[in-house]
Amino acid sequence: MFGSAPAFWWKKPGFKAWCLAPVSWVYGRVAASRLRNAPSYRAPLPVICVGNFTIGGSGKTPLALALAKAAKAEGFKPGFISRGHGGTTKVTCLATDTDTALSIGDEAMLLLRVAPVAVGIDRLAGAKLLAEIGCTIAIMDDGFQSRTISIDHSIIAVDARRGLGNGYVIPAGPLRAQLRDQLPFADQIVVVGEGNAGDGVVRIAARAGKPVARAILSPRNISKIKGQRVMAFAGIADPEKFYETLRFIGAIIVATRSFPDHHPYTDQELRSLMDDAGELVLVTTEKDAVRLPPDAQARAVIIPVQLHLLDDAMLKRALGEAVKRLKSAV
Repeated sequence: MFGSAPAFWWKKPGFKAWCLAPVSWVYGRVAASRLRNAPSYRAPLPVICVGNFTIGGSGKTPLALALAKAAKAEGFKPGFISRGHGGTTKVTCLATDTDTALSIGDEAMLLLRVAPVAVGIDRLAGAKLLAEIGCTIAIMDDGFQSRTISIDHSIIAVDARRGLGNGYVIPAGPLRAQLRDQLPFADQIVVVGEGNAGDGVVRIAARAGKPVARAILSPRNISKIKGQRVMAFAGIADPEKFYETLRFIGAIIVATRSFPDHHPYTDQELRSLMDDAGELVLVTTEKDAVRLPPDAQARAVIIPVQLHLLDDAMLKRALGEAVKRLKSAV
């Protein structure tokens, strides 16, 4: 919905949020009704949704990747269901090695490195495609609020740095619906990263009897930029989080360039980035890298991140609960 979330969403509520509050109330009521009443259709395999309560990055994709790796370790054959944000594909289909971020979106490109991916608006059709190629569990990256497919287990990622922002619903804030309307449909909460902005969610979830786990994102490829003067660029939901990570691992940031989430880089923008960087080391995220042509990828240092759960057994429990719920429903 938003290429870049408005800055006031992540601050203490003020004039802009107050002016938009009436619209937010209507949006929230519609979203809550959809959560409660939208028809859901059961897939032929267990479906685990990795979602969030808000618009914007919260660590969903790294969490989905970690879940797929845990599924493989438990003997499952996982597959992903992705909306394909930022891509042009209109028909639900299985992603292939010849697809690009332009066609299926950057997140689907990252997921495809770990397991098969069904991309498209029709999530039920995507689940059926995964079942047809032998997948035994489907991991849905986002889609928690859509409820167009029966979800057997929901894991909600919460950004420890930004939490729920100003606590208002779209468009006055980042919430997709009031927390009280979303929380009953969540099975587990994972607070991702460093910070205390998610502590309020943790307390509310604990009172509601929802299990809460903590996770950290560990950057890799650090040695190439530690102590180096860099120019960092990112087209993700929260570029500042990436820049903070670079500072934490010892990079000396001289300049930054921020773009909207899922931004398709033009040749002119890439030439400008390279020219502006000069002798500086050009650095970007793994999610951005899949949107770059090979020559730009070769010019930049790419910093992937890997999610580590502090409760190692949490994902195993989620897999078991999803299978159990599907069996009880059929």
